[in-house]
Amino acid sequence: MGVGSQPNSTIISQGLKPDILDQYLVGAGNGDWTTWNSPAGAYVGVVASNAQQVGAIPMYTLYQMATNGDGNLADLNDSTFMTRYWANIKLLYQQIAAYGKPAIVNLEPDFWGYAELQSNQNPTTLTALVTLNPDCASLSNDIVGLAGCLVKMARQYAPKAYVGFPISDWGGNSAAQVVTFMSKVGAQSADFIVTMTLDRDAGCFEVSPLPSECSRGGTGYYWDETNQTSPTFSEHLARVEQYQSGLGNLPVIWWQTPMGVPSSTPGGTPGHYRDNREDYFLKHPSELTAVGGLAVVFGAGASNQTTLATDGGQYQALSTAYLSSPAPLP
Repeated sequence: MGVGSQPNSTIISQGLKPDILDQYLVGAGNGDWTTWNSPAGAYVGVVASNAQQVGAIPMYTLYQMATNGDGNLADLNDSTFMTRYWANIKLLYQQIAAYGKPAIVNLEPDFWGYAELQSNQNPTTLTALVTLNPDCASLSNDIVGLAGCLVKMARQYAPKAYVGFPISDWGGNSAAQVVTFMSKVGAQSADFIVTMTLDRDAGCFEVSPLPSECSRGGTGYYWDETNQTSPTFSEHLARVEQYQSGLGNLPVIWWQTPMGVPSSTPGGTPGHYRDNREDYFLKHPSELTAVGGLAVVFGAGASNQTTLATDGGQYQALSTAYLSSPAPLP
């Protein structure tokens, strides 16, 4: 079990024992994570120190490809951007190596979904400046080479790092299509795959008017925990099993899983929108391990969602109960 973007003070005050502590590494320019601390890249050590303080493994969610907007892939062929990109990747891995202990790296959420959509399911048609990086001069200048370079550099510079590619359900028309694309990319050469349920509390999409952070519209965000009426948890787990079996049977990490509290009343209020994913996952852990589940990282992908400070002690109670009888890994 892990948590993301939660202050250590809250974790410690509640007596929590997360296995993973997740933080974003974002952008370039003014948002360049390498400039957040001095010397350059020291933020990696800050995250590692925070994780160590609560007995957790640091997890770094690399989100640099969205620097100039989600889905803007023009930077792939911009030499200035890609030179800086590869330098930051190298620095990340070098800092993890300096930490000297295991770490987890989640490689570019959402990016692979946009790449799938914009490459017409063929990653070799989406060019990228890969060989300008001397560490990857033998790889191809496309998305396949990009993915391969991310893994190759991890093995070269940070042998204690575990890296994985996140799956974007929406990148293809079916789970099988997404598996085919990610196989071509080479996701199976990593150490794990990353999947998601929803990056906000379900209730945030049910209030009117919709908050700006939940303005996607649509319905069916709150799943049926009895698994009788679609959308259900069983349906989600079946998709995850397809991803896992189709990508080398790699272990699965659920990431950015919402922390809302179950309710029969749709909606909620900021910081208290309803959701039932945390409740279901921690009460049915063997269903996750049955489809290759290794870990679940709980957290929010936007402001005003439920956190450890606003969940009324739900995570504290559920995690304590789970740890009293954890699900054995395969």
